[in-house]
Amino acid sequence: MDNNFTVSIAPHIKSKTSTKKIMWTVVFSLIPAGAAGVFIFGIKSLSIIIAAVLSALITEAVILALRKREITIWDGSAVLTGLLLAYNLPPNVPLWIPVVGSFFAIAIGKQIFGGLGQNIFNPALVGRAFLMVSWPVYMTTWQNPRWEVDAVTAATPLAIFKHKGFDLLKDISYWDLFIGNKGGCIGEVCVIALLLGAAYLFFKKYITWHIPVTYILTVGITSWIFNGQKGLFTGDILFFILSGGLVLGAFFMATDYVTGPLSTKGKAIFAIGCGLLTFIIRRFSGYPEGVSYSILIMNAAVPIIDRYTHPKWFGWVKDKR
Repeated sequence: MDNNFTVSIAPHIKSKTSTKKIMWTVVFSLIPAGAAGVFIFGIKSLSIIIAAVLSALITEAVILALRKREITIWDGSAVLTGLLLAYNLPPNVPLWIPVVGSFFAIAIGKQIFGGLGQNIFNPALVGRAFLMVSWPVYMTTWQNPRWEVDAVTAATPLAIFKHKGFDLLKDISYWDLFIGNKGGCIGEVCVIALLLGAAYLFFKKYITWHIPVTYILTVGITSWIFNGQKGLFTGDILFFILSGGLVLGAFFMATDYVTGPLSTKGKAIFAIGCGLLTFIIRRFSGYPEGVSYSILIMNAAVPIIDRYTHPKWFGWVKDKR
Protein backbone atom coordinates (compact mmCIF):
# COMPACT_ATOMS: atom_id res chain seq x y z
CA MET A 1 0.00 0.00 0.00
CA ASP A 2 1.30 3.46 -0.89
CA ASN A 3 2.34 5.62 2.02
CA ASN A 4 0.41 8.88 1.66
CA PHE A 5 1.76 10.46 4.84
CA THR A 6 4.57 13.01 4.99
CA VAL A 7 6.64 13.06 8.16
CA SER A 8 8.28 16.39 9.04
CA ILE A 9 9.46 18.30 12.09
CA ALA A 10 7.34 20.83 13.93
CA PRO A 11 5.78 23.32 13.61
CA HIS A 12 2.96 21.88 11.53
CA ILE A 13 0.63 24.89 11.72
CA LYS A 14 0.92 26.97 8.57
CA SER A 15 -0.21 30.51 7.86
CA LYS A 16 0.29 33.19 5.27
CA THR A 17 2.35 35.24 7.73
CA SER A 18 6.08 35.12 7.00
CA THR A 19 9.12 36.26 8.96
CA LYS A 20 9.74 38.92 6.33
CA LYS A 21 6.20 40.26 6.67
CA ILE A 22 6.43 40.40 10.46
CA MET A 23 9.80 42.18 10.42
CA TRP A 24 8.70 44.85 7.97
CA THR A 25 5.44 45.35 9.86
CA VAL A 26 7.38 46.03 13.07
CA VAL A 27 9.65 48.43 11.15
CA PHE A 28 6.55 50.22 9.85
CA SER A 29 5.08 50.43 13.36
CA LEU A 30 8.26 52.13 14.60
CA ILE A 31 8.15 54.93 12.01
CA PRO A 32 5.97 57.28 14.14
CA ALA A 33 8.45 57.11 17.04
CA GLY A 34 11.38 57.81 14.71
CA ALA A 35 9.59 60.70 13.03
CA ALA A 36 8.77 62.15 16.45
CA GLY A 37 12.40 61.79 17.52
CA VAL A 38 13.62 63.66 14.44
CA PHE A 39 11.06 66.40 15.02
CA ILE A 40 11.94 66.72 18.72
CA PHE A 41 15.75 66.57 18.48
CA GLY A 42 16.50 67.77 14.96
CA ILE A 43 17.76 66.41 11.64
CA LYS A 44 20.91 64.83 13.09
CA SER A 45 18.68 62.16 14.61
CA LEU A 46 17.73 61.09 11.09
CA SER A 47 21.39 60.74 10.10
CA ILE A 48 21.99 58.53 13.16
CA ILE A 49 19.05 56.32 12.18
CA ILE A 50 20.27 56.03 8.58
CA ALA A 51 23.85 55.28 9.68
CA ALA A 52 22.69 52.53 12.05
CA VAL A 53 20.44 50.87 9.48
CA LEU A 54 23.02 51.02 6.66
CA SER A 55 25.72 49.62 8.95
CA ALA A 56 23.44 46.75 9.97
CA LEU A 57 22.60 45.92 6.33
CA ILE A 58 26.23 46.07 5.15
CA THR A 59 27.48 44.00 8.09
CA GLU A 60 24.86 41.31 7.52
CA ALA A 61 25.54 41.18 3.77
CA VAL A 62 29.31 40.87 4.23
CA ILE A 63 29.06 38.16 6.89
CA LEU A 64 26.54 36.14 4.87
CA ALA A 65 28.81 36.41 1.84
CA LEU A 66 31.83 35.26 3.86
CA ARG A 67 29.77 32.34 5.17
CA LYS A 68 28.69 31.58 1.58
CA ARG A 69 25.05 31.87 2.54
CA GLU A 70 22.18 33.44 0.66
CA ILE A 71 22.11 37.23 1.06
CA THR A 72 18.83 37.87 2.87
CA ILE A 73 19.27 41.45 3.98
CA TRP A 74 15.86 42.46 2.68
CA ASP A 75 13.95 40.21 5.07
CA GLY A 76 13.70 43.21 7.39
CA SER A 77 15.57 41.73 10.36
CA ALA A 78 18.79 43.72 9.84
CA VAL A 79 16.83 46.92 9.20
CA LEU A 80 14.86 46.35 12.42
CA THR A 81 18.06 45.75 14.41
CA GLY A 82 19.65 48.96 13.11
CA LEU A 83 16.46 50.91 13.72
CA LEU A 84 16.06 49.71 17.31
CA LEU A 85 19.72 50.40 18.04
CA ALA A 86 19.39 53.96 16.72
CA TYR A 87 16.25 54.48 18.80
CA ASN A 88 18.30 53.56 21.89
CA LEU A 89 20.96 56.20 21.23
CA PRO A 90 21.16 59.83 22.41
CA PRO A 91 20.50 62.24 19.53
CA ASN A 92 23.88 63.95 19.81
CA VAL A 93 26.28 60.99 19.47
CA PRO A 94 28.90 61.09 16.67
CA LEU A 95 27.94 59.09 13.58
CA TRP A 96 30.57 56.42 14.14
CA ILE A 97 28.72 55.32 17.29
CA PRO A 98 25.67 53.89 15.45
CA VAL A 99 27.96 52.39 12.80
CA VAL A 100 30.07 50.52 15.36
CA GLY A 101 27.01 49.61 17.43
CA SER A 102 25.14 48.09 14.48
CA PHE A 103 28.23 46.18 13.40
CA PHE A 104 28.54 44.65 16.87
CA ALA A 105 24.80 43.97 17.09
CA ILE A 106 24.74 42.02 13.81
CA ALA A 107 28.14 40.33 14.01
CA ILE A 108 28.17 39.39 17.70
CA GLY A 109 24.53 39.61 18.69
CA LYS A 110 23.14 37.72 15.72
CA GLN A 111 25.45 36.13 13.14
CA ILE A 112 27.87 34.56 15.61
CA PHE A 113 24.97 32.39 16.80
CA GLY A 114 24.13 31.32 13.25
CA GLY A 115 21.86 34.07 12.02
CA LEU A 116 18.17 34.93 12.22
CA GLY A 117 16.21 32.74 14.62
CA GLN A 118 19.24 31.32 16.40
CA ASN A 119 20.39 34.26 18.51
CA ILE A 120 19.65 34.06 22.23
CA PHE A 121 19.93 37.79 22.96
CA ASN A 122 18.19 40.73 21.33
CA PRO A 123 20.85 41.96 18.84
CA ALA A 124 20.00 45.66 19.14
CA LEU A 125 20.34 45.52 22.91
CA VAL A 126 23.63 43.64 22.59
CA GLY A 127 24.90 46.53 20.45
CA ARG A 128 23.64 49.12 22.92
CA ALA A 129 25.20 47.33 25.89
CA PHE A 130 28.52 47.18 24.05
CA LEU A 131 28.40 50.91 23.31
CA MET A 132 27.40 51.69 26.88
CA VAL A 133 30.37 49.79 28.31
CA SER A 134 32.85 51.07 25.72
CA TRP A 135 31.89 54.75 25.42
CA PRO A 136 29.74 55.65 28.46
CA VAL A 137 30.33 59.41 28.11
CA TYR A 138 28.82 59.52 24.62
CA MET A 139 25.97 57.24 25.69
CA THR A 140 25.04 59.34 28.73
CA THR A 141 25.39 62.85 27.31
CA TRP A 142 21.81 63.88 26.66
CA GLN A 143 20.09 66.55 24.63
CA ASN A 144 16.85 68.30 25.39
CA PRO A 145 14.29 69.05 22.65
CA ARG A 146 15.77 71.38 20.03
CA TRP A 147 13.56 74.29 21.08
CA GLU A 148 15.19 74.31 24.54
CA VAL A 149 18.08 76.77 24.95
CA ASP A 150 20.23 74.47 27.13
CA ALA A 151 20.00 71.59 24.70
CA VAL A 152 23.47 70.05 24.90
CA THR A 153 24.09 69.52 28.61
CA ALA A 154 20.65 68.20 29.50
CA ALA A 155 19.73 65.16 31.60
CA THR A 156 16.89 62.67 31.33
CA PRO A 157 14.05 62.80 33.88
CA LEU A 158 15.25 59.50 35.39
CA ALA A 159 18.81 60.84 35.71
CA ILE A 160 17.52 63.98 37.43
CA PHE A 161 15.45 61.90 39.84
CA LYS A 162 18.37 59.55 40.49
CA HIS A 163 20.75 62.29 41.56
CA LYS A 164 18.54 65.20 42.61
CA GLY A 165 15.15 63.74 43.52
CA PHE A 166 11.84 65.22 42.38
CA ASP A 167 12.75 68.79 43.33
CA LEU A 168 14.11 69.62 39.86
CA LEU A 169 11.24 67.88 38.07
CA LYS A 170 8.46 70.26 39.08
CA ASP A 171 8.36 71.86 35.63
CA ILE A 172 7.94 68.50 33.83
CA SER A 173 4.32 67.40 33.49
CA TYR A 174 2.89 64.02 32.56
CA TRP A 175 1.94 65.56 29.24
CA ASP A 176 5.58 66.51 28.60
CA LEU A 177 6.62 62.93 29.33
CA PHE A 178 3.86 61.61 27.09
CA ILE A 179 4.61 63.71 24.01
CA GLY A 180 8.41 63.65 24.36
CA ASN A 181 9.19 67.13 25.70
CA LYS A 182 12.15 65.78 27.68
CA GLY A 183 15.70 64.54 27.29
CA GLY A 184 16.30 60.96 26.24
CA CYS A 185 17.10 58.60 23.39
CA ILE A 186 15.83 59.21 19.87
CA GLY A 187 13.08 56.62 19.75
CA GLU A 188 12.02 56.39 23.39
CA VAL A 189 10.89 59.90 24.30
CA CYS A 190 7.55 60.18 22.47
CA VAL A 191 5.32 57.68 24.27
CA ILE A 192 2.23 58.50 22.23
CA ALA A 193 4.06 57.62 18.99
CA LEU A 194 5.25 54.33 20.49
CA LEU A 195 1.73 53.45 21.62
CA LEU A 196 0.39 54.13 18.13
CA GLY A 197 2.92 51.68 16.71
CA ALA A 198 2.14 49.14 19.43
CA ALA A 199 -1.59 49.45 18.74
CA TYR A 200 -0.92 48.57 15.09
CA LEU A 201 1.01 45.44 16.15
CA PHE A 202 -1.88 44.45 18.42
CA PHE A 203 -4.28 45.00 15.53
CA LYS A 204 -2.16 42.75 13.30
CA LYS A 205 -1.98 40.21 16.17
CA TYR A 206 1.83 40.11 15.98
CA ILE A 207 2.18 40.73 19.71
CA THR A 208 -0.01 39.96 22.72
CA TRP A 209 -0.54 41.94 25.91
CA HIS A 210 1.13 39.43 28.21
CA ILE A 211 4.72 40.70 28.07
CA PRO A 212 4.34 44.49 27.62
CA VAL A 213 1.45 45.02 30.04
CA THR A 214 2.91 42.73 32.72
CA TYR A 215 6.34 44.33 32.33
CA ILE A 216 5.02 47.88 32.61
CA LEU A 217 2.72 47.06 35.54
CA THR A 218 5.57 45.36 37.42
CA VAL A 219 7.77 48.45 37.07
CA GLY A 220 4.89 50.75 37.99
CA ILE A 221 3.81 48.79 41.08
CA THR A 222 7.31 48.26 42.47
CA SER A 223 8.15 51.93 41.88
CA TRP A 224 4.93 52.98 43.61
CA ILE A 225 5.77 50.83 46.63
CA PHE A 226 9.48 51.51 47.03
CA ASN A 227 10.40 54.64 45.03
CA GLY A 228 8.46 57.32 46.88
CA GLN A 229 10.10 60.17 48.73
CA LYS A 230 7.57 60.00 51.57
CA GLY A 231 7.90 56.31 52.41
CA LEU A 232 6.26 53.15 51.12
CA PHE A 233 3.38 53.31 48.64
CA THR A 234 4.03 56.93 47.69
CA GLY A 235 5.92 56.52 44.43
CA ASP A 236 4.75 58.27 41.26
CA ILE A 237 3.63 55.39 39.02
CA LEU A 238 3.09 57.44 35.87
CA PHE A 239 6.46 59.15 36.13
CA PHE A 240 8.37 55.87 36.25
CA ILE A 241 6.32 54.36 33.42
CA LEU A 242 6.52 57.35 31.06
CA SER A 243 10.20 58.13 31.74
CA GLY A 244 13.10 56.32 30.10
CA GLY A 245 12.88 53.46 27.62
CA LEU A 246 10.26 51.32 29.36
CA VAL A 247 7.53 51.69 26.72
CA LEU A 248 9.95 51.13 23.83
CA GLY A 249 11.50 48.12 25.53
CA ALA A 250 8.23 46.56 26.67
CA PHE A 251 6.41 46.71 23.34
CA PHE A 252 9.19 46.40 20.77
CA MET A 253 12.15 44.54 22.32
CA ALA A 254 10.87 42.31 25.11
CA THR A 255 8.27 40.93 22.67
CA ASP A 256 10.90 39.65 20.23
CA TYR A 257 9.81 36.19 19.02
CA VAL A 258 13.29 34.68 18.92
CA THR A 259 14.56 35.74 22.35
CA GLY A 260 11.31 35.50 24.30
CA PRO A 261 9.40 32.59 25.89
CA LEU A 262 6.90 30.46 23.97
CA SER A 263 4.03 29.92 26.40
CA THR A 264 1.67 32.46 27.94
CA LYS A 265 2.80 31.49 31.44
CA GLY A 266 6.43 31.81 30.37
CA LYS A 267 5.79 35.26 28.94
CA ALA A 268 4.31 36.41 32.24
CA ILE A 269 7.31 35.10 34.19
CA PHE A 270 9.68 36.71 31.68
CA ALA A 271 7.89 40.06 31.92
CA ILE A 272 7.81 40.06 35.73
CA GLY A 273 11.54 39.30 35.74
CA CYS A 274 12.19 42.19 33.36
CA GLY A 275 10.10 44.52 35.49
CA LEU A 276 11.77 43.56 38.77
CA LEU A 277 15.26 43.87 37.29
CA THR A 278 14.41 47.24 35.74
CA PHE A 279 13.23 48.52 39.12
CA ILE A 280 16.28 47.13 40.94
CA ILE A 281 18.74 48.67 38.47
CA ARG A 282 16.94 52.02 38.52
CA ARG A 283 16.66 52.04 42.31
CA PHE A 284 19.95 50.62 43.54
CA SER A 285 22.57 50.91 40.79
CA GLY A 286 24.53 53.96 39.69
CA TYR A 287 22.74 53.90 36.33
CA PRO A 288 19.31 55.59 36.15
CA GLU A 289 17.87 53.25 33.49
CA GLY A 290 17.68 49.47 33.48
CA VAL A 291 15.45 48.37 30.60
CA SER A 292 18.16 47.18 28.21
CA TYR A 293 20.13 45.17 30.76
CA SER A 294 16.96 43.69 32.25
CA ILE A 295 15.77 42.32 28.91
CA LEU A 296 19.22 40.92 28.11
CA ILE A 297 19.43 39.17 31.49
CA MET A 298 15.98 37.66 31.05
CA ASN A 299 16.87 36.61 27.48
CA ALA A 300 19.49 34.36 29.08
CA ALA A 301 16.81 32.86 31.33
CA VAL A 302 14.40 32.03 28.51
CA PRO A 303 15.61 28.42 27.94
CA ILE A 304 14.96 27.64 31.63
CA ILE A 305 11.58 29.40 31.54
CA ASP A 306 10.56 27.47 28.42
CA ARG A 307 11.65 24.19 29.97
CA TYR A 308 9.36 24.53 32.97
CA THR A 309 6.42 26.31 31.33
CA HIS A 310 6.19 24.38 28.06
CA PRO A 311 2.59 23.39 27.24
CA LYS A 312 1.72 19.71 27.60
CA TRP A 313 1.84 17.65 24.43
CA PHE A 314 -1.51 16.60 23.03
CA GLY A 315 -2.45 13.24 24.58
CA TRP A 316 0.38 13.40 27.14
CA VAL A 317 -0.22 11.64 30.46
CA LYS A 318 2.17 11.84 33.41
CA ASP A 319 3.74 8.55 34.41
CA LYS A 320 2.55 7.86 37.97
CA ARG A 321 4.92 4.96 38.61
